[in-house]
Amino acid sequence: MKFLAVVFASLIALIQYPLWLGKGGWLRVWDTDRKVAAQRASNERLVQRNEALAADVRDLKQGLDSLEERARYELGMIRGDEVFFQLVEPAKKETQ
Repeated sequence: MKFLAVVFASLIALIQYPLWLGKGGWLRVWDTDRKVAAQRASNERLVQRNEALAADVRDLKQGLDSLEERARYELGMIRGDEVFFQLVEPAKKETQ
């Protein structure tokens, strides 16, 4: 009778091994879930970046205000009817 109990206990242990440590075991499922959550977070950041870029492209296509703002700040351009003044601070004299 004890021999039969040992055999059944061994069979149950052998059945449990693939469940916990095998190819489709709980440890791999947990690891895969963690990777999926990290990828979803990365995808969410990329979606937000893509939406911002799409809005920027839409502004550039539809209105001239955005285009003018970029030309002013990134390229230093001015309109033809404007006068540009550049104020330069005088160099400080060194006192000895």
